[in-house]
Amino acid sequence: MTGNGPLAEFLASRRGQLQPEDVGIARERGRRVAGLRRSEVADLAGISVDYYLRLEQGRDRQPSAQVLTALSRALRLDRVADTYLHRVVQSSGGRRRAPRPALLENAEEILRTWGEAPAYITDAHHDIVAVNRAATAVAPGYLRPGRNLLLDVFAASDSIHDDDSWNDTARRLVAALRFQSDPSSPRLHEILGTLSVEHRRFRQLWSLHEAFPQTTGVTMSHIEGHGWVDLRWLTLDVPGEVGYFVTTFYADAGSPGEAALAGISGGGRDHSVMRPLPTMDASVVSLASASESAPNSSMRASA
Repeated sequence: MTGNGPLAEFLASRRGQLQPEDVGIARERGRRVAGLRRSEVADLAGISVDYYLRLEQGRDRQPSAQVLTALSRALRLDRVADTYLHRVVQSSGGRRRAPRPALLENAEEILRTWGEAPAYITDAHHDIVAVNRAATAVAPGYLRPGRNLLLDVFAASDSIHDDDSWNDTARRLVAALRFQSDPSSPRLHEILGTLSVEHRRFRQLWSLHEAFPQTTGVTMSHIEGHGWVDLRWLTLDVPGEVGYFVTTFYADAGSPGEAALAGISGGGRDHSVMRPLPTMDASVVSLASASESAPNSSMRASA
């Protein structure tokens, strides 16, 4: 983190990842520049080198929509990265989101729409807001209101950092944190400060400047009476609630995972929901409570 702001950092990172050949520029002999030169990006975007330098140094944080479109094209950004680029500029312009209520008033209704399927709600910082009873059985002690998915992942022993599933999960959660959070959020900076100080691997992942939303994937979960099973997960935006997401688990038909989920549902007898106490603001859960020693997770790749 350079201190020049998220826009400057993102531009510099993407420029460093592109090679001349990626954008149709012939590589001259003896070239030592890592990635593209600032002048090359400026030429591709049709803006002056001085103006691009101002953007990368954080001296100008409000480029026009036309300039953003040109930069997106020059840096070969995909749709997701382009969305993030525009969001970063909007958040740096002093247009803050209105404070959200302490809790999602309709959290229980949202989770009950998923019926017997395990489901939980998180905010933009991976703080868990509400969980139905079936989800607590998928990850006992792990999925519960007030915890933070990312902090819990990095609270795990360093010995598992060589595990592919751990690295995939950590990388995905870090990229989603960057993509969906407000760069000016105090909670974001609280999480970044803690993880940057305590975990070298987090610093490495954050420096990649990857930004993409969580969508779907597969996790292994140890469910009592069924052992380790593969479950699929799906994350969607909560309708009408910017910055909140609902994640649900399901399994392939006829699989051990399907049998395990059927056992968890108990025939649909319990659709109750766990959520923070009424006095607790889910958007500013204290770092102490969210980062307490993570329980021994029964999930090998957390959703």
